[in-house]
Amino acid sequence: MPENLKGSIGPEQQFKNYLTEGKFMIQKSKSLNEFFFHPRVAFPGTGERDLEWVEASGNGIVYSTSCNRRLPEKGGDFNISLITLQEGPRMMAKIEGVAPDQVVIGQKVKARISSLKGEPAIIFDIVEG
Repeated sequence: MPENLKGSIGPEQQFKNYLTEGKFMIQKSKSLNEFFFHPRVAFPGTGERDLEWVEASGNGIVYSTSCNRRLPEKGGDFNISLITLQEGPRMMAKIEGVAPDQVVIGQKVKARISSLKGEPAIIFDIVEG
């Protein structure tokens, strides 16, 4: 999307548009030099509006995790984890490629763009080693 049109849509839609373009972007306050997530129009707590979009490394660490149980005919078990991104903020996401109850706090993970319920989404995979 052309830069001059990005300001005319909300931050959530901008985030989704970046995902559609294959980019995992997060916001940063220029004056505070701090990143945050979930997309907003102002920096949480301070109200700073000097925000820019920066491509995230995609690297993170599992901060917390929960295995959600459901019947196989309803899709089976899945996990929801809180990931601390290398840049500092935390985000909630699924981790795939490992049994939902085998995700461990402190594991290194790497983000990838996938689809969740027909929408672009960030999914994480465990980084071995």
